[in-house]
Amino acid sequence: MTDHLRVLEPGPGLLAFYDGRVEGYRFDAKPNWVDDGALGLGIASYAIVDGEEALVYDTGTTPAHGRLIREELGRRGVSRFTVVLSHWHLDHVAGTEAFVDSPVISNERTAEHLREKRAAIEDGTLEGPPAISPLVMPTRTFAERETLSVGGEAVELIAVNVHSDDATVLWLPERRLLLCGDTMEDTVTYVGEPDQFDAHLRDLERLRELDPDRILPAHGDPDRIAGGGYPPGLNEATQSYIRLLQRMASEPELREVPLCELIADSLASGSLQYFEPYEAIHRQNLETVLTAGGA
Repeated sequence: MTDHLRVLEPGPGLLAFYDGRVEGYRFDAKPNWVDDGALGLGIASYAIVDGEEALVYDTGTTPAHGRLIREELGRRGVSRFTVVLSHWHLDHVAGTEAFVDSPVISNERTAEHLREKRAAIEDGTLEGPPAISPLVMPTRTFAERETLSVGGEAVELIAVNVHSDDATVLWLPERRLLLCGDTMEDTVTYVGEPDQFDAHLRDLERLRELDPDRILPAHGDPDRIAGGGYPPGLNEATQSYIRLLQRMASEPELREVPLCELIADSLASGSLQYFEPYEAIHRQNLETVLTAGGA
């Protein structure tokens, strides 16, 4: 199940463990959260590496992915690991079992979600199979912001409410690099909490004010990730898409516009790249927004 995992190097001492976006490849022929939420769109976990030390940002989509990440880092001389979880969703925490002997850090909301959902995650009833058992829980939490050090480089953990109410992004101020988890995606964000759109926009603006030079998302194009990441316009493109979704309850004509036309300006600017499977994600987003609004 890890045959298509690629190790990309978007920057010095920075690795991306990327799987998915492989035509004809599925984890399982039946509908499942591994394919439909992660591998079909492409997904990356990251590691910031300095000598024997590594900070691992998300642990992979299956336990096998977590083991491979650890093995590859060990092959490169790493013997001390710290895990940071970007949020509670299954495709980001499934591989944590491989790091059971290491510190696992999340914000308080992520730990709360995992505690509440632990039994259903471990028996495979939350999102359906495969189950994640055992689910390895965070060993330490933080509230709003915390700074770690990897080989002397500062890494700031920032809690935000974008995509989910428990997101944690990593800000590397010396590089002006933002590892954004699922708070931004290429081609578009996945919407699960449309009632939180105003909070999402506020926190995206907070991240824009960091003034990053590059952004590395969990879900995106592998070539863009390998090349160092996305331009800051990825944030503005995400905000623009959310605002379009907000308008759709009162502007029904927007609902019939194909995704590639809705985001044409962001595609033309290079902030986004079109990946056809996101048309289905957009239709799901639209249904979620209209259902929440009672339309």
